[in-house]
Amino acid sequence: MKQTAFVFPGQGAQAVGMGKELYEHFKQAREVFEEANDTLRFSISKLCFEGPEETLKLTENTQPAVLTASIAALRVLQSEKGIEPKLTAGHSLGEYSALVASGGLSFPEAVQTVRLRGRFMQEAVPVGEGTMAAVLGMDPEEVEKICEEAAEGEVLSPANFNCPGQIVIAGHTKAVERGIELVKKKGKKAMLLQVSAPFHSPLMKPAGVRLSETLDGITVQSLRVPVVTNVEAQVNTSSDRVKPLLVEQVSSPVRWEESMRRMIKEGIERILEIGPGKVLSGLMKRIDSKVGTANLDDIESLKKIV
Repeated sequence: MKQTAFVFPGQGAQAVGMGKELYEHFKQAREVFEEANDTLRFSISKLCFEGPEETLKLTENTQPAVLTASIAALRVLQSEKGIEPKLTAGHSLGEYSALVASGGLSFPEAVQTVRLRGRFMQEAVPVGEGTMAAVLGMDPEEVEKICEEAAEGEVLSPANFNCPGQIVIAGHTKAVERGIELVKKKGKKAMLLQVSAPFHSPLMKPAGVRLSETLDGITVQSLRVPVVTNVEAQVNTSSDRVKPLLVEQVSSPVRWEESMRRMIKEGIERILEIGPGKVLSGLMKRIDSKVGTANLDDIESLKKIV
């Protein structure tokens, strides 16, 4: 059996209809959606399956919705295929799904926490004052230099190191726009992202303070499966470090490419992307195409996993 890691998507993977097929065909998926509905005291299942898209795209809805769809898919995979991962990881919000998969967080506490996390992140910066942009075809050092040059006393920094040639920057809107112009002057591509806040930038520190207070009220169990964390791109086996790393994660860059390279160093030969979309599988192909990838978000994709 190939050494397998489970990875979980973050915000941006959401789509109306996600999880519906698994919900209709598998008791395990139904139970997860029902647990989420009970915990959140509204029908997140209806929002996932029927939309409207505008409501699903609101950060405080997106985060629990993607987490719920991901854990529903995980439970189906576990019951149907019995595959156990050697490591887990998740992109931003997906790190909470990874912690549920690893046994560190209970699903009800995770879904409640990410709903609040979404609200805190949205409220940290007034709408319109901060944004993000994707920079293509530049290396991390070049992007960091551009951020320093374009900041002009405002906040601008790398937010996601996704894969070779794809880095996201975040900060004050005007600083991001200046950064885009500098990238274009160098003959490279950069584009504004349709996001409502400058996630994973220092502007998110107020959200981290509020998140810390929320995390104080939950229990982290021991990690049955180690988690490769966004903040450090290292393997974490200590339940004591989970909360501080989740707080830091809100205002720190997601070091996804390094995280995946860490997994490869640990002997991972296959990545299973569990939950909506195929974004992380696509990134892995660009990080190291020798690593096998598969995703699970419906019955067709479940059949292909062995």
